Amino acid sequence: MDVLEAMRDRKSTRAYRDQPVARATIESILDAARWAPSGVNCQPWQVAVVTGAIKTRISDALLAARKARQPENPDYAYYPKDWQEPYKSRRQATGLALYQALNISKNDVLARLKTWNNNYHFFGAPVGLLYFVDRALSQGAWVDMGLFIENVMLAARAHGLDTCPQASLAEYPDIVRDILNVPATRALVCGMALGYADTGAPVNNYRTEREPVSAFTTWHD
Repeated sequence: MDVLEAMRDRKSTRAYRDQPVARATIESILDAARWAPSGVNCQPWQVAVVTGAIKTRISDALLAARKARQPENPDYAYYPKDWQEPYKSRRQATGLALYQALNISKNDVLARLKTWNNNYHFFGAPVGLLYFVDRALSQGAWVDMGLFIENVMLAARAHGLDTCPQASLAEYPDIVRDILNVPATRALVCGMALGYADTGAPVNNYRTEREPVSAFTTWHD
C-alpha cells in the first residue's frame, strides 16, 4: 500500500463488529504513535483507554446529559459559531452524504437523533480512547496532539483496525474527568472509537470529497 492509499484508507468508521481488541494490540498502536514529533520533545499527549463497564458508564452519563438538555461545556471551541464558505458547504455535504448512506430522510427527526446519539456509544466500538492535554501548555501542544492522534489512526490501520475521532465525546469534559478521575488541569481534546469495522454497514461505505492540491496551495519562488 502506497502513502496515498494509506491516507485514503484511514477513514472515519461509524460501525464496528462485536469483536474485542487485545490490550497488546492497543499498546502496540500507542507505542508507534508515541514517536510523533512535538515541540522541544514535550510529548504533551495523555491517553485514557476505556473498555467494558467504564466505557458504558461514560456513554450513559453523556447521553443522560444530552437528554436532560444540559448545556455543553467543552474545554475549547472545536467548531465556529457561524459557518462561512467554503466550510459551510463542505459541512452540509458531509452530513447529506452520511444520512443518504443510512437512508434517513431530512424530515426523519427521530432517526437522525438516534444516529447522532450513537456518537456517545463510541459507535459500538469495543474500545474508546480519550485524549487529554495539560492546560499549562500553549497552542503548539494542540498541534502536537493532532500529529499524535493521526499516528494512532494510521497505526490502527496497520493492525487491521479502524477508528473515528470524535469531538462529540468532549462536549461534557467534566463528566468524563469525574468518571476517570482525571485532574481538571487536563483539557479533554477529543475521543476516538477503535475496533474492527463492520464492512457491511452502509455507513462505512460512503466517502467525503477532498479539494485538489491546487485549491489550497500557493507556490513562491
